[in-house]
Amino acid sequence: MSLELRVGNRFRLGQKIGAGSFGEIFRGTNMQTGETVAIKLEQAKTRHPQLAFEARFYRILNAGGGVVGIPNILFYGVEGEFNVMVMDLLGPSLEDLFSFCDRKLSLKTTLMLAEQMIARIEFVHSKSVIHRDMKPDNFLMGTGKKGHHVYVVDFGLAKKYRDPRTHQHIPYKEGKSLTGTARYCSINTHLGIEQSRRDDLEGIGYILMYFLRGSLPWQGLKAHTKQEKYSRISERKQTTPVETLCKGFPAEFCRVPQLHPKPALRGQAGLQLPETALPRALH
Repeated sequence: MSLELRVGNRFRLGQKIGAGSFGEIFRGTNMQTGETVAIKLEQAKTRHPQLAFEARFYRILNAGGGVVGIPNILFYGVEGEFNVMVMDLLGPSLEDLFSFCDRKLSLKTTLMLAEQMIARIEFVHSKSVIHRDMKPDNFLMGTGKKGHHVYVVDFGLAKKYRDPRTHQHIPYKEGKSLTGTARYCSINTHLGIEQSRRDDLEGIGYILMYFLRGSLPWQGLKAHTKQEKYSRISERKQTTPVETLCKGFPAEFCRVPQLHPKPALRGQAGLQLPETALPRALH
């Protein structure tokens, strides 16, 4: 790939810095301002193009401006053989920070991150969107004056869970293939049930326990095929009581609330983080 690629006559492609659920991510430069940006590339002839889809979700989320924790899209278009999306360059992911901290975070640090992570996903849900790929790699820290902000990124697997105008929820379905990252996806996702808001929240719960414990009980399971591994992870998740997963940590982590009377809101049980856990842990 030529490193001389120009994007929209405004941006110059630099070195590769990562990859998303599809496509590759490069550091770039705004040639007019000198600002450093992130440039995501996808082969234009790919069988299932996703980048335009992802750019659309970013624009839905950023509509109206002034949004905290969602990167801005600076350009989307086609350049030569590639679909290209240019966006704000952010800092390290929470997975990077976790590794830097010897793969275990304190309760205080975890709860401070949790407060922002939950706020970001609550905002995403308020826009009738579910993320469907909760993992530490998809939460990034900001840079400069926004270095303390947590951002949620990579909407390549996102989906609308309700009609934005009527708020009519998508129907319950079974037999769905696993979408997302097996380590952090919900039990319902393993079981093939259509994802909704609760599944994003369950994923955040697993991330928080990963940070606190250093690992999850279903990591490192051996299997001959991807499908067999998914099956083994699912079995281990279903047979690990939430009380065992959260043992040694505040009881709020494994609080199991009553089912919501509205079917669309049911299933938000286990691995909840009530607001009462935050002040207690931070004092």
